[in-house]
Amino acid sequence: MVTRAAPASSPAAAAGARARRASLLRRFVRNRAAAGGAFILLLLIGAAGLAGPLGRMPPGAMGGAPLAAPNAAHPFGTDDLGRDIWSGVLHGARVSLLVGLLAAATSAVIGVLIGATAGYAGGRLDAVLMRTTEFFLVIPTFLLALVLVAILRPGIWNVIIAIGLLGWPSTARLVRAEVLSLREREFVAAARAVGMGTARTLFREVLPNAMPPVIVNTSLGVAAAILTEAGLSFLGLGDPNLISWGTMLRNSRDFLRMAWWMPTFPGLAIFLTVLSLNLVGDGVNDALNPRLRQRRP
Repeated sequence: MVTRAAPASSPAAAAGARARRASLLRRFVRNRAAAGGAFILLLLIGAAGLAGPLGRMPPGAMGGAPLAAPNAAHPFGTDDLGRDIWSGVLHGARVSLLVGLLAAATSAVIGVLIGATAGYAGGRLDAVLMRTTEFFLVIPTFLLALVLVAILRPGIWNVIIAIGLLGWPSTARLVRAEVLSLREREFVAAARAVGMGTARTLFREVLPNAMPPVIVNTSLGVAAAILTEAGLSFLGLGDPNLISWGTMLRNSRDFLRMAWWMPTFPGLAIFLTVLSLNLVGDGVNDALNPRLRQRRP
């Protein structure tokens, strides 16, 4: 006889869900590195959202003396055309975070669908999907992204599409492994016994239990996407109509010795963003780790 859990809408289930969320938050906050990463990430997101009011001038405006060192009027100095680097870093955060989030989300959706299908179906379909995944894994992602963006023409949406279409293999393999371990569990057998269809069982019973490692992997995928976008922009394959951290680094190549601030602040922004995302990803992983969950109430 199968004992079914209380409906999700019941007060007991709602209270249990709130308690689990509170417990996850407590475990995350106890991790000082993760909490620090989250704080830095929130500051960067806030700065990107308030780039207009916080910026001294539009990012492309030439309102200062060329190659001016950091001063009160221009906290991060100016570039060779007199553009304010502070404003460029703030507006560049919008581009980098947008590309990172959308590209990582695209990769996650593709990877979850392919990995879940392969793990749950098994057989020849599993073999075909996994061989395809391995094919994409052995190809250098950055080089293939270069080719795709060059074919599609440089632009922010083409960059997002290229990175999103190439970042899914790791998620697919992770989801497949999770689904393989879950598909024979008792609650899945119970769902089949009550007549639940294959697709409904997969999406309602199996996938929700496989999502914690996917969430961690996606947070790390955002950092990887930001680095890839910066590399593409540095090579001149970013959106020519938008300023990004990679574009600012590209523009600073010829002025490294005479204007140290030109590459320093965009590079520092990339470093802090990627570092904070990795710290948050590690913190989420620790919070969702079932072994830690057993040790810490």
